[in-house]
Amino acid sequence: AVATTMGVLASVSRKYAHKVPFIAKVNHNELLTYPNKFDQIMFGSVEEAWNFGAAGIGATIYFGSEESNRQIVEVAQAFERAHELGMFTVLWCYLRNNDFKKDGVDYHVAADLTGQANHLGVTLQADIIKQKLPETNNGFKAIGFGKTNEKVYSELTSEHPIDLTRYQVASNYMGRSGLINSGGASGNNDFADAIYTAIVNKRAGGMGLIVGRKSFQRPLKDGVELLNAIQDVYLNKEIDIA
Repeated sequence: AVATTMGVLASVSRKYAHKVPFIAKVNHNELLTYPNKFDQIMFGSVEEAWNFGAAGIGATIYFGSEESNRQIVEVAQAFERAHELGMFTVLWCYLRNNDFKKDGVDYHVAADLTGQANHLGVTLQADIIKQKLPETNNGFKAIGFGKTNEKVYSELTSEHPIDLTRYQVASNYMGRSGLINSGGASGNNDFADAIYTAIVNKRAGGMGLIVGRKSFQRPLKDGVELLNAIQDVYLNKEIDIA
């Protein structure tokens, strides 16, 4: 599917909605408030997305932010309506809190904290969870808040990236809601990074990637080649659950 904003969908849906499965991103940041703040604002309704012919809706919640409680309620209501209309739901389960960075470590990508965000996401009925690939763990212990269990670190995960990602899958009701990892920002090693992320996601029990800037911010030929390389990972039967 192609994820896009309500404005883009409104401008292209008549021509492409019957050919391309669209995910209408119903909320996002407006990035003009100064100073910037981490908030997600509804830009359209589920009914409008359905009328445009979208196959599903997507939304972001910034878990850990001051605005997260409002976002949880808004997104839960939107997902309920989307399911009533037969649409699937995708939740960008991102963490946003300056205190999640400590002693030079960014715990926004910790397996335990992102796993809890995933759990909250599937609790409000997300069919698919989008989450950043974990790079570390021990977020709850390092920051000193929330509830966790020592077995999370001693038995349920290890330092291996596949095990860290597998914990994200386990947090999605043991994978009943699919995990897709984000391809990340564009950089100098996009092809290698995307293929690495795809392999880790697949071997951990995930179901795919969401790739935007890595493919769309390059010439069409190169972007298609990148997407095809990722598809090849999921089509390759030799790459299996670890």
